[in-house]
Amino acid sequence: MTDRAALLVLADGRFPAGGHAHSGGAEAAVSAGLVRDAAGLEAFCRGRLHTAGLVAAGLAAAAAAGCDPLPLDEAADARTPSPALRRASRRLGRQLLRAARAIWPCGDLDALAAARPRGAHQPVVLGLAARSAGLPALDAAYAAAYESVSGPAGATVRLLRLDPVDAAGVLARLAEDVDRVAARAAGAARRVAAEGVEALPAVSAPLLDISAERHAALPVRLFAS
Repeated sequence: MTDRAALLVLADGRFPAGGHAHSGGAEAAVSAGLVRDAAGLEAFCRGRLHTAGLVAAGLAAAAAAGCDPLPLDEAADARTPSPALRRASRRLGRQLLRAARAIWPCGDLDALAAARPRGAHQPVVLGLAARSAGLPALDAAYAAAYESVSGPAGATVRLLRLDPVDAAGVLARLAEDVDRVAARAAGAARRVAAEGVEALPAVSAPLLDISAERHAALPVRLFAS
């Protein structure tokens, strides 16, 4: 498998890493009336991309660049103030790690699984999986950035019965933003060796955190997060 094909596999929504069960905050936004149509979805995704997406892309790029995943996992914890989102990230990380170890066997993945038996944060695992697949840091950043908007877009199609063509149009219009976020994240990852994890983006999204806690408390919901 070529490096570019590996990126397509890793970024594919059908990759068996559990992402289909999570909405990336879209279900809470739909329930609150913040996302009602394609325009609302685009605004939501753009905000998520430049906050949570940027943070995830930076962590993934750093892991792909060869940074120690354990300090990165601690940095991910510090950048995720919502307990519900921390649990979701580690659950997704555990599922992604299982799939990555089967597809791209690597001692580094095995070591992370042993060090974090309850799951490492998903962006850190994503970056390490990308590295195991032979992908550079920029590609890992792209995978994380794209995932931060493709997940909510797919979930909104199910939640609102939004036309899939409209959802795809939202993702296409966000392409330049994804480029910028991935480049910024990869640039930050290059500075980690000299500056430590403090070089990575630490952008907050308080409304996403609050919504995640409210969503987790719902007795009935379609998505896990």
